Amino acid sequence: MPTSVIMPALELAQETGKVVAWRKQEGETVRKGELLLDVETDKAVVEVESPGDGVLAGVTARVGDDVIVGRVIGWLLGPGESVPAPEAPTATGRTGPGSVPPRPAAVAAAPSAPQPRQGSGTIRISPKARRLAQENGIDLGALAGTGAGGEILASDVEAAVAGKTPAGTSAGDYEPTGTIWKLMAERTVQSWTTVPHFFLSRDVDASALVAARVPLKDAGVSYTDFLVALAGRALAKHPRVNATWTAQGIRRNGEINIAVAVATDDGVSVAVIRNAAALSVQAIAAEREALSGRARAGQSRPADVSGATFTISNLGMQRVDAFTAIINPPQAAVLAVGRINDRVIALDGQPAVRPMLTMTLSSDHRVIDGSRAAGFMDDLADAIGDPLTWLK
Repeated sequence: MPTSVIMPALELAQETGKVVAWRKQEGETVRKGELLLDVETDKAVVEVESPGDGVLAGVTARVGDDVIVGRVIGWLLGPGESVPAPEAPTATGRTGPGSVPPRPAAVAAAPSAPQPRQGSGTIRISPKARRLAQENGIDLGALAGTGAGGEILASDVEAAVAGKTPAGTSAGDYEPTGTIWKLMAERTVQSWTTVPHFFLSRDVDASALVAARVPLKDAGVSYTDFLVALAGRALAKHPRVNATWTAQGIRRNGEINIAVAVATDDGVSVAVIRNAAALSVQAIAAEREALSGRARAGQSRPADVSGATFTISNLGMQRVDAFTAIINPPQAAVLAVGRINDRVIALDGQPAVRPMLTMTLSSDHRVIDGSRAAGFMDDLADAIGDPLTWLK
């Protein structure tokens, strides 16, 4: 039986994925687990493995296409098998689960001509495209859909927005942005406007943390690695900070997977350290280095960027003293960390100079209240003050 290749859902709330490259061409034999294609999401370019064995055929998504998650984009055929015939669109305008969506010829011939609508005046459009159109005042009736059967995709709306050049300006006034940056912008706006953020800050004496890192510095262990390890131990004591808000209520996650923000040329990506509460700082350092390297090279794998339950964003290496971060749903919290620098503090009633660290926790009030957030921060501050004990 032919095996379908679909646009995978690499992240929660992902609606579309952009085909960056096919690692295999039509007619080539593919083995299960081999790299099949690269897909761009809002966080990274992710390498997608083949779901089975067979000869690649019936590819419907070309490089640069923005495809709805779950849509069939190709087939893997065994001996004597052929590409299944497309199924007719359903009442919702989507094809059946085993279908191969046709590529509308009218789009290639005349991209400016609106595609016919299905049904009586019904506009077929993805949820993300509809939201973008509403936010930017785009007339849906004037758009040409480049999706299957003329469906309007987010890329169609983005193209229309780019064409709306305000009077007195020129194309040179705008800095081009990639898909990752645009989707990051959408996600942060969505989070900031729908998630009830509140913030707690804490100044911590980092003397013990600095001392603990000294013998491991040459081995590539960073302060971020220590923070991931210590935060993982603190999260184990405060499961609500590691929880998720869902339509059914608060879901406690069985794993503690901490995402570390990674700056790339195309925007902010993440490196997800799995089972962080059980790893040594050396193991975390090695994993972070491998994940960050793949992210900056645009070679992240699905597991590299998915499944995070908590995020740490450290800007200390860029000489930032303190900042607040926006939560990445469905996570319930993100920790923003500034640099360690010497400050004058009161110690036993006397002025003293100590290496101080400011950390700020952004929390989703639907999941975490002030008391729970403060309890987590108190334990994390204690861990930073005595890291060797917490990491035993």
